[in-house]
Amino acid sequence: MSPHARTHHRPDGTHVLNPTDEQTAAADHFHTGDHLVLQAGAGTGKTTTLALLAHATKRRGRYLAYNRAIAQDAATRFPTTVTCKTAHAMAYAALGHRFARRLGGPRQPSWRTGQALGITKPLRIGDHDISTRTLSNTTLRTVTRFCHSADDHLSRHHVPRLRGLEDDALHAQLAETVVPFARKAWADLQHPDDGVVRFDHDHYLKIWALTHPQTTAEFLLLDEAQDTNPVVEQIFTAQRDHAQLVMVGDSAQAIYHWRGARDVMTGFEGTALALSQSFRFGPRLAAEANRWLAIADAPIRLSGTETVPTQVGPADRADAVLCRTNVGAMATVMDLLATGVRVALVGGGESLQALALAARNLKEGRRTAHPELVLFTCWGEVQDYATHDAAGRDLQPLVDLVDTHGTDALLTAISRILPEGQAEVTVSTAHKAKGREWPSVRIADDFTPPEDSEEHGETGRPLPGPIDDGEARLAYVAVTRARHHLDLGGLSWIEDHPDGQAAP
Repeated sequence: MSPHARTHHRPDGTHVLNPTDEQTAAADHFHTGDHLVLQAGAGTGKTTTLALLAHATKRRGRYLAYNRAIAQDAATRFPTTVTCKTAHAMAYAALGHRFARRLGGPRQPSWRTGQALGITKPLRIGDHDISTRTLSNTTLRTVTRFCHSADDHLSRHHVPRLRGLEDDALHAQLAETVVPFARKAWADLQHPDDGVVRFDHDHYLKIWALTHPQTTAEFLLLDEAQDTNPVVEQIFTAQRDHAQLVMVGDSAQAIYHWRGARDVMTGFEGTALALSQSFRFGPRLAAEANRWLAIADAPIRLSGTETVPTQVGPADRADAVLCRTNVGAMATVMDLLATGVRVALVGGGESLQALALAARNLKEGRRTAHPELVLFTCWGEVQDYATHDAAGRDLQPLVDLVDTHGTDALLTAISRILPEGQAEVTVSTAHKAKGREWPSVRIADDFTPPEDSEEHGETGRPLPGPIDDGEARLAYVAVTRARHHLDLGGLSWIEDHPDGQAAP
């Protein structure tokens, strides 16, 4: 039978033509009520397949999306019998709205929060002096790790291991001090109206998860399962006895481990299926994708569509430039603007502009009303916060940009960023490009090769170091955003790397 010979009929009388054999297999297993785990490679029609399943049943379901944009798009493609929301939106509707007054409060250095929690004395552990700043920072990181976990109680294993205190006995001493403060912080976060700890969306999600919520839906579809936090996994798998569970994603696109996400697909108890036929690009790009899939030891390999012509090689221009970092993305924007190109930035420049204006005020000795920086008295405090405080890590790109280019050059560049529909080139980080596609894509130069190992080859030159699995997955995401032309650019070093040669 041809892979495109079957037709699926929906209850409303409409039908979907030409599903592949893999899509047909998914539909058949869904009809049996099996729990499913569906590995869906880049461009393999994942959302189309899920919509096919949803339209083929009269049962009521829930689609759990990774972010709001995906949920909104899915709502236009799924039947009205399926509710499309993020886990955070479900949690907010259930009880998160009670904490609306505390959400979006001003940032403040963790040491101030720690002071309010009673952290006033440094700690001596072995040969190390642990400052109140470090204790405060570690306390708030402990709460975050608890919120991302599936655990019912905050305990010592949520305390992060600090450099120099990795030894179990030393870590136990640290935890003995930190855990009581972390529990005090968590208790503070239970108050809907006010408190000393900055309240964020992960807090109400965890509070909701601890109520062990039960869904009334007859089936659940968990999208982007490879980037699921254990807390969301727990909510999802707890419905196993009364709802059919369908977990879908691409283990090779698990690129958010640094946020606490983990690939929950590989250990899920259910029928394992795959979508490996990519409709986005042709065989040449599928081969490039498979090179990175092999390096990442991913569970699938892709086949391209013969009728889609896709080239891999240098290009004079590209519709999108994908960068490794936010700093790289903004630097690329500035380079393109300097050559007279009309540029868009995925995510837009508005929030960056507001932060840059706030940075200019702080650099000039004035306080700022920006809600994120209102508590800082000067730019030096922000630099210190971004460099040394885990809670300020997301501000590091801004600090780097301001310190490299200055606020005036940054603001001028941001003011010239256009909406994507008006731009010649779209710039994005690979993380923000996930789920997107363009006709032609160039990989930016900030995708650097791994450092050389200590071993030397026959010529006496150092051998390249191994490629990190996470970096291989990010590269796979980046190269599979192109439909017709991929310029490897900053990833071209793979052509000379032993791992790139060994991969099929």
